[in-house]
Amino acid sequence: MRSTFMGLETAKRGMFTQQSALYTTGHNISNANTPGYSRQRVNFQTTIPYPAVGLNRPNIPGQIGTGVEAGSIQRVRDAFIDVQYRNENNKLGYWSERADAFTKVEDIVNEPSEQGLAKTFNELWDALQVLGASPTNDGARNVVIERLQAVTETFNYMNDSLQAMKDDYGNQLDVTTEAVNSILYQINDVNQQIKEIEPNGYLPNDLYDKRDTLIDELSQYMNISIERVDNGGNSLQIAEGTYKISILDEQGISYEILNGDGYVQLAVEKNLGQAVRVNFQSVDKYGTRNPVNGITISSIDAADFSRGEIKALIEAYGYSDAGGKKGIYTEMINDLNLLAESFKDEFNRVNRQGYKFDSNGSIVTGKDLLAGTGAGGISLINGITGADIETSAVNGEPGDGSNAYNLGNVFTANIITTSSGGTTSINKYFESVIGKLGVDSKQASRTALNVEVLRTSVETNRKAVSSVSLDEEMTNLIQYQHAYNGAARMITVVDEMLDKIINGMGVVGR
Repeated sequence: MRSTFMGLETAKRGMFTQQSALYTTGHNISNANTPGYSRQRVNFQTTIPYPAVGLNRPNIPGQIGTGVEAGSIQRVRDAFIDVQYRNENNKLGYWSERADAFTKVEDIVNEPSEQGLAKTFNELWDALQVLGASPTNDGARNVVIERLQAVTETFNYMNDSLQAMKDDYGNQLDVTTEAVNSILYQINDVNQQIKEIEPNGYLPNDLYDKRDTLIDELSQYMNISIERVDNGGNSLQIAEGTYKISILDEQGISYEILNGDGYVQLAVEKNLGQAVRVNFQSVDKYGTRNPVNGITISSIDAADFSRGEIKALIEAYGYSDAGGKKGIYTEMINDLNLLAESFKDEFNRVNRQGYKFDSNGSIVTGKDLLAGTGAGGISLINGITGADIETSAVNGEPGDGSNAYNLGNVFTANIITTSSGGTTSINKYFESVIGKLGVDSKQASRTALNVEVLRTSVETNRKAVSSVSLDEEMTNLIQYQHAYNGAARMITVVDEMLDKIINGMGVVGR
């Protein structure tokens, strides 16, 4: 026979469950503006009906429900959208940093403009044309020297600015690496807390949110994949377990960098100014540098490192691979060095072919005007004056300015050997360098913009699933409140029934 107090227990369970739902709703409302918070819900489930199957079961028409209970409190999250978001966040981290690096190069090169290298080339050419027309004009000679000095100083400025920016990227690479190590440390710490809580049958939803927020941040720096590992014990079926994190390199090879036993710390090794590899040091779950079970990675060449913001910083700073030295700033500096060396060598060669009469009336050939190595070292030789510019190409005749024109032709002569094996002029080579810079910069900026739009779209979808809607929560608040009031009213009804049974029955004839 069923218990007389069964109705009280059913109503009590209803009150307790609706109360849990009200508290959870309040928690959602309180965290409506908390970054990374996922709204939570109570999973209602019916309790075991009465009676249970057995030989001693009472002979009644059927089982009677015994009420409701809160089976679990679960956060609302879509794992597939999380993967989408992290993929787009990783792409954005790479392309936005790459676009920023190109923008800074464009600011330094400053082409086309009135202060760029092309303008100083043109001004030197114009001065040489004037000198060719008036080879005996000392003022024209001095102007050529001034324009030549401007060319060397522009080379020096661009080289020094690029080198300084390159060094800044090296420092930023170190800072970013430390930020990644900090994130891995925090994820490992949260992992350990979850590992201790889940086997007791609880769902640490707030810790889940904290861990996912950290992983979202990590995805900006590296291309990562996540694998969930069950913590065993009394863990619920919907428990999310411990995260095992791996990075994917440019070849698609996976390297485990964090698991339930520990994680790795990153360090970028720099050799001769080039980032050549990313090294890893395993750290156990207690923060001590020890070998970690499952983690065997030691280093990855910079060229193969995972796509993300760190990869973009490496490409900006420079690295070495089988094809030689690569990188945005490294390649631009190399191009400037080639221009400066080609200009210096050809300008000196043409000036040496000129003639003039010395103080004894003898015909002598010209001499070098420029010295130094590369864009950073090119300069006028000490003591050079306008008189050292050899304008004559025929027997040192003072009125002959043909060699001045030859000096101007330095910019259009095919003297630079290209990577394809052909030759090109200084002007055309510099135009190709600037053109390639513009194309690469435009591509990076356009791709970064497109990826940002995609990430925003995915983020909007994720918020539609996981973020707190105050309108929805207020609706739930009213719904759970009415259910709570209904359960309370049920207790009142059962109480009145029991009062009638206990105090009102069997008193006839008293």
